[in-house]
Amino acid sequence: MNPVVRFAPSPTGQLHIGGVRTALFNYLYARKNSGTFLLRIEDTDQERSRNKYTKQILDSMNWLGFNFDSDPVKQSSRSERYQEVISKLIESGSAYRCFSTEKELRDFRKKEGSFLYPGTWRDRSADEVNERLNNNEKYTIRLRIPLEGDIRFTDLIYGDINTSCTELDDFIIARSDGSPTYNFTVVVDDHDMQVSHVIRGEDHISNTPKQILIYAALNWDIPEFAHLPMILGSDGSRLSKRHGAAGTQAYQELGYLPETLINYLSLLGWNPGTEDEIFNLEYLIENFSLEKVNKKAAVFDSKKLDWMSAQHITNKDSGQLLDLIKILKPEWGNSGLSDEHLRSVISSLKGRSKTLLDIISQSQYFFSDPSEYDQDAVLKCWKEDTSEILNSYAQEILVSIEWNDDSIDRSINGFADTKEIGKGKLIQPLRVALSGVLTGPSMVQLMLILGKDTCIRRIKNILNAVRI
Repeated sequence: MNPVVRFAPSPTGQLHIGGVRTALFNYLYARKNSGTFLLRIEDTDQERSRNKYTKQILDSMNWLGFNFDSDPVKQSSRSERYQEVISKLIESGSAYRCFSTEKELRDFRKKEGSFLYPGTWRDRSADEVNERLNNNEKYTIRLRIPLEGDIRFTDLIYGDINTSCTELDDFIIARSDGSPTYNFTVVVDDHDMQVSHVIRGEDHISNTPKQILIYAALNWDIPEFAHLPMILGSDGSRLSKRHGAAGTQAYQELGYLPETLINYLSLLGWNPGTEDEIFNLEYLIENFSLEKVNKKAAVFDSKKLDWMSAQHITNKDSGQLLDLIKILKPEWGNSGLSDEHLRSVISSLKGRSKTLLDIISQSQYFFSDPSEYDQDAVLKCWKEDTSEILNSYAQEILVSIEWNDDSIDRSINGFADTKEIGKGKLIQPLRVALSGVLTGPSMVQLMLILGKDTCIRRIKNILNAVRI
């Protein structure tokens, strides 16, 4: 049978990078095995859940290219189904009403030094229960678990896991206000969605025995479980914003490509078994397997992410980058320039950029004359004869040459040979004149894109501005 997997985020905040990794591994597993990839929005926490976060989750999945095989399921729309199953468990004797108050439970814990529920209402008579119900006393619903034995399952990543029933208590599946708890709703939802493989973070391992007990009480098939290793910061603590991690929306706004994030996250816990590190989604689908997921926690490295981002930016078609930049910054380059011209700008800068924002920030001198010049750059390259060299190059050479890359390159080399100067004495101040800074694309690229008239004008501008 082809697998059915799900991604089940809670819309209580921005989608965390760890959640994206979970979604990715579910997606890869489904696509590799011709399975089904589903989305469930776990929004039963009405106090913290927000529609804006649900929208952000959906937008992030769309941005990443994770297409779901059915409409998203919202837990908030399934209250009747949860109550139906709870009633079934009570009727079968697998669950019961507990009228223990918070004070009673606190007193017990203080006295006995144990947080396990003592089973106070586990075997009370129907008459006692009905009396409390007639008095409209509040109660929770607890699952009646075996008093002895073990709960065993084989995790597809961590192997055999065994939990003694004595380590658990009759845990709550519905609160005193009637709302179902996480472990209960997850089981009902996964069953109804026909989920065959539950792939999630290792922080859920402790929940799995409880969920297995609920499956058993309902006589439902138990899915396979695979728990992914944690993602840690560079200091070994749980990943957070202080380690440079952000939500997917933030990465999108910072100008990272979706394929960069997918590529990087795939290597946080998984290894293809090769030295290769740059992958596209198609490669990942073809090569992904849970057998290659590590047990050891993965470490988030923002520098490695930036390196990988630079590789993807460099390898991306300039036309595709232009389309993405127009989405990110619609106003970029909006000065009547053709797409062809803008693509040439991108081509000249993408090899020096880590993100789309890098391209944008470095490109301003392509669209407007420098309003100021990097003073450190000027001091570094401006000598007594620099003004004469630039003026001579502009008036004697540039005005007459054909405007193509070969002619521009020959003009630079020929001028340096004729004047018997090193090329740096021309190129460095020329770059400052044209861009305002001392770094950037090749001189030939820069000049070709700017055009002859612009180059000559900017040389005149700096000659009027700089006096040494």
